[in-house]
Amino acid sequence: MPYFDAASSAPLHPVARQALQAALDEGWADPARLYREGRRARMLLDAARETAAAAVGCRPDELVFTSSGTRAVHAGIAGAMAGRRRVGGHLVVSAVEHSAVLHAAEGFAATEVPVARTGAVDPAAFGAALRGDTALACLQSANHEVGTEQPVAEVAAVCRTAGVPLLVDAAQSLAWGPVDGDWSLLAASAHKWGGPAGVGLLVVRKGVRFSSQGPADERESGRAPGFENIPAIVAAAASLRAVRDEASAESARLRGLVDRIRTRVPELVPDVEVVGDPVRRLPHLVTFSCLYVDGETVLHELDRAGFSVSSGSSCTSSTLTPSHVLRAMGVLSEGNVRVSLPLGTTEAEVDRFLEVLPGVVADVRRRLDAPAPAVPAVPAVPSPAPGSLVVDSLGKRCPIPVIELAKVIGDVPVGGTVTVLSDDEAARLDIPAWCEMRDQEYVGEQPSERGTAYVVRRRG
Repeated sequence: MPYFDAASSAPLHPVARQALQAALDEGWADPARLYREGRRARMLLDAARETAAAAVGCRPDELVFTSSGTRAVHAGIAGAMAGRRRVGGHLVVSAVEHSAVLHAAEGFAATEVPVARTGAVDPAAFGAALRGDTALACLQSANHEVGTEQPVAEVAAVCRTAGVPLLVDAAQSLAWGPVDGDWSLLAASAHKWGGPAGVGLLVVRKGVRFSSQGPADERESGRAPGFENIPAIVAAAASLRAVRDEASAESARLRGLVDRIRTRVPELVPDVEVVGDPVRRLPHLVTFSCLYVDGETVLHELDRAGFSVSSGSSCTSSTLTPSHVLRAMGVLSEGNVRVSLPLGTTEAEVDRFLEVLPGVVADVRRRLDAPAPAVPAVPAVPSPAPGSLVVDSLGKRCPIPVIELAKVIGDVPVGGTVTVLSDDEAARLDIPAWCEMRDQEYVGEQPSERGTAYVVRRRG
């Protein structure tokens, strides 16, 4: 069964498994003790730190191991903000950061920098968000949902000029290479590159003001309290070195497979939007959204067909709100599918996915009574008296409001409007996205007695 969700958690690398088993026998003792077993554990921990530091491109004494990538992010943000509290309490983040960053930012006065439709920030816009009281800025190296690589080096230069340290969330990209630029802090997570879960790393460059928060602890420079899980740390470092050794060849090979998916999906499946930057992106990840499709149903059907993928659609989460990443990009969220290929994915597996996907999407659309695929429109003659329709989709989840809009848009004359009443938050994103895909005019939204009224004007 092909596993296509490496961006969530990569399969355990064989080197990680071997290192973990070996370290369980040798690294169980307290590395702070001076007896033989403790010295052996300390040697394993120091070697792992040196290996990880070499992969990151930092000094070993700048890197500590944490209990997770999320913990590394939270400790990094809290420590940097506390260390620079005399500067101020302002924090700058991009609108597409991982939820770990955004949740940590909730405790501070934060500014979210918007992104382009590709998902990338503009370095100039990022710089404009920096203020005299900005204590820290955060930017991911590559996006976890759409794969877009961020201009970290350019943003780091802007931050350096402004005297603001930059924390980089490198969880998705560290397997493929070090992060460029003059960044100040960095966080990552081992299970994203094929190491064991429960190991993260935090790098704080020398000279960065940092004050660890929480009760003091003598381990890991006081930045990651608790007894070190040395077997898992050894496995994490060993697997990072192993995937780096394979990165050049696997990056080129997987990029070719992803290029094939990016090209073929819109050819095989009507009404699809492939999202994310087509060039500056991770080599193994592609995301696309399908009109008139329930994302959760698509995932279940692909799972039944033997493919494990993920989604940013609102129907796949407990919050019933669309992905904040897709929302910030202004792209279609319904029927969203993220494919992230692990190392070793074969061409035959990708071909089989491309063979199965069209039938899955068509079947889901048929069940939802979705409109037929779009055909080139014949220019319509404007009506001298534009009409209007109101579609009541209250209480219905996307994609139903969009499907109902698509069914009636042809019933109003050119220049006429359709007003969709919806209380589903996803409609705020998906109706404008539908208008762009269908070359219709999105007039805007206005409050209604229940939910929101979305107004669309027919162009042709």
